[in-house]
Amino acid sequence: MTANPFAWTFRAQFLTGFLLCASLLAYALYVQFGMLMLPCPLCILQRLAFAAMGFVFLVGGLHSPKGRVGRGVYGLLAFAAAAAGAGVAGRHVWLQSLPASEVPLCTSMGLDYMVEAMGPFKALSSVLAGSGECAKVDWTLLGLSMPAWTLAWFIGLGLGALWAGWRRR
Repeated sequence: MTANPFAWTFRAQFLTGFLLCASLLAYALYVQFGMLMLPCPLCILQRLAFAAMGFVFLVGGLHSPKGRVGRGVYGLLAFAAAAAGAGVAGRHVWLQSLPASEVPLCTSMGLDYMVEAMGPFKALSSVLAGSGECAKVDWTLLGLSMPAWTLAWFIGLGLGALWAGWRRR
């Protein structure tokens, strides 16, 4: 295998995507349980998007279809999960950029309670509207908050999935 990831096989690219998603989720769990920073509801939705993307990467990498259409379907599925995650991460970054006077009020309800009390669709709508806890920046690396980094990862992994799925072999 060459050192250039653009020249790797579909299987190698998708299994690498799976390892990256698993690593990002492992780091999120370390931050939650090791550094004791509880995730806000938007963070949880981003984790679900990484898990969905990782699942598609794993199944696609293990299946490794020979035809271009099969690879393209896996690429589009992974890209769809990445696009959903990027949308949530973009909303999160936007909430964090608001002035303090425009930040929505905090909700003390957890995501599990919201789903139980309101139902999944109304809870999703409420979560995407945002709350004050989602606007708080607890962690930065190179001047970017965790949602900004997840946005970058969603964009990179989504474009990588499209590349792996649709490039000529």
